[in-house]
Amino acid sequence: MDVLPLSVVGWLYAAGCGIAIVLGTWVTIGVYRIGEAGRRALAARLLDDMLLYSIWLVGMAGGVGVLVGKAWSRWVLELFCWVLIMLASMSAYGRWRAKPPPRGLLLLSLTLFLAPLIIVCVATILTLRGETALRVLVG
Repeated sequence: MDVLPLSVVGWLYAAGCGIAIVLGTWVTIGVYRIGEAGRRALAARLLDDMLLYSIWLVGMAGGVGVLVGKAWSRWVLELFCWVLIMLASMSAYGRWRAKPPPRGLLLLSLTLFLAPLIIVCVATILTLRGETALRVLVG
């Protein structure tokens, strides 16, 4: 089932992940320039940040792969979508649990953030499993 055009999927993930990488780099540089406290904070989260950059690179590679018609891009982008859904859901749940009651407004804001993200990821997965993707992404 083709939910989205493949070119939209490719550009969405290539550009979106590229923007996320640039913004993450900008924030990292900003925290580094704060001073010694910022450097210590970055050093303490080095592994987490490197994994996050790696995940965004996987998404960008998958988007570029879809744009140039590579077969490997289907499973790479699907992997990215599943990881993004899981990490965003776990992060939202952690934020929700950390806040003391009442948490209704936080739940609403997290839902308004997560629902479109999950919908786009599921639409992407369905598109990548569709007949058009199987025909176009062969080489």
